[in-house]
Amino acid sequence: MSTTNDFSTCDLCDAHKGAYAEGDGHFRVLPPVFQSYGGRARFSGPVLTVKCFEDNSPVKAALESPGEGRVLVVDGGGSLRRALIGGNIAAAAAKNGWAGVVIDGAARDKAELAAADVGIRALALLPMPTDRKTPGQTGVPVLIQGVWVKTGDWLYADEDGIVVMPPRA
Repeated sequence: MSTTNDFSTCDLCDAHKGAYAEGDGHFRVLPPVFQSYGGRARFSGPVLTVKCFEDNSPVKAALESPGEGRVLVVDGGGSLRRALIGGNIAAAAAKNGWAGVVIDGAARDKAELAAADVGIRALALLPMPTDRKTPGQTGVPVLIQGVWVKTGDWLYADEDGIVVMPPRA
């Protein structure tokens, strides 16, 4: 599946501000707390979700599989104690055709992340690696900074922010 990057999150917000104001959950905007670390500043695609806490095993498994232009959205519980993505996994994501990764948690290996042709958003950088003790879940609804995201939603990220919408028709 190919993704197109000829969008603007500002234009999407302009077009959907009524739906956002209604608060029905169809048009969602993530809070402006995510930093851009990947080689792509803008990316979009259908979402696959992962929920894990300080153990990136499901993140690694997902990004080492065919991405088909998807965006992995990771509920890392907002933890800034362990990085859930680093250079090796980012390189695998780029190689396997993922459009991007959004992590409600930390990342590491800034230079390697920037070299990977994939969009990467995370809360912060932290050099501490993952702790492989608690496997997570894949494909479950996740709460990212107070915003629900489900597998199959469509995510758009650019220099202005991140928006989530129902699947494309």
